[in-house]
Amino acid sequence: MTVPAATQTIYSTKGNREDLTDVIYNIDPTETPFITNIDRVGQKAVLHEWQTQALASPDLNNAQLEGDDATATVHTPTVRLGNYCQISRKAGRVSGTQRSVDSAGREDELDYQKVLKGKELKRDMESILTGANQAKAAGTDAATPRKLASLLSWVKTNTNKTGTDPAAADGTGTRTDGTARQYTEPLLKDVLSKCWTNGGEPNMIMLGGFNKMQMSTFTGRGQPMEETKAKKIVNAVNTYEGDFGLQKVVPNRFQRPQDVWVLQTDMWAVSYLPGRRMVSEDLAVTGDSDAFFILSEYSLEARNEKSSGLIADCTTS
Repeated sequence: MTVPAATQTIYSTKGNREDLTDVIYNIDPTETPFITNIDRVGQKAVLHEWQTQALASPDLNNAQLEGDDATATVHTPTVRLGNYCQISRKAGRVSGTQRSVDSAGREDELDYQKVLKGKELKRDMESILTGANQAKAAGTDAATPRKLASLLSWVKTNTNKTGTDPAAADGTGTRTDGTARQYTEPLLKDVLSKCWTNGGEPNMIMLGGFNKMQMSTFTGRGQPMEETKAKKIVNAVNTYEGDFGLQKVVPNRFQRPQDVWVLQTDMWAVSYLPGRRMVSEDLAVTGDSDAFFILSEYSLEARNEKSSGLIADCTTS
């Protein structure tokens, strides 16, 4: 068939309005499991410091004479630790013309960009804290920014790995990755046992997507459960209960996928300088545009790394 002569169609018509929905769709993840689950504290200087205390080892020969004078035993001093504040920032600029036109899905392009940059900054911070193999650095005035010691620079006591732990649990070193091997339940039990032996009470297992699926195959999981009334099959591990307590199992898209963290969350905190947590500032107008930045000045407080552990060097596919 052919179109009848002189029929006006969309191909020859001028002035048809466009059809653009007034919604913008975005599925990029913004969940930050580590920052969300640990404490948040303040600090007053760019070097954030705290102390840890250890008790003396049990004395199997602690038997005393009746009526004997007490003699002071050797005390165990505290350990003073610290981490530097790091500044992370996102900036944006929007022309005056763009702010004046009618944009689909948002009323003001500048406000929209501020929301986006805030989400991007939050993702950066989670990635730096959990995914950067980064030691602390004091920085310099002009050339080198301060850097915080990430999670990977603190944990060394309760680990199972093929690589090498940091030389000290003080944020001054980094990890050396080793040969990848499959994440298994015996590896998890080993680290949980080490945490318990050293006084830790982990409450969260944090890991990447592949090893979250791997954990759902652990033998203690048994067979998938079918809930007929709800018309669904449950084949996932969201909590793990073993010999050393109960832990939430939380996937994290921003950590390194080869790491499986065993964390006591109240022994970790993200600290901020006053007025420097996700702060938004407009910049001076220097032309026909409006500019801004959003920043955080923050650090990681490792209250006692012996509370937590790491299964490192796991396969990721």
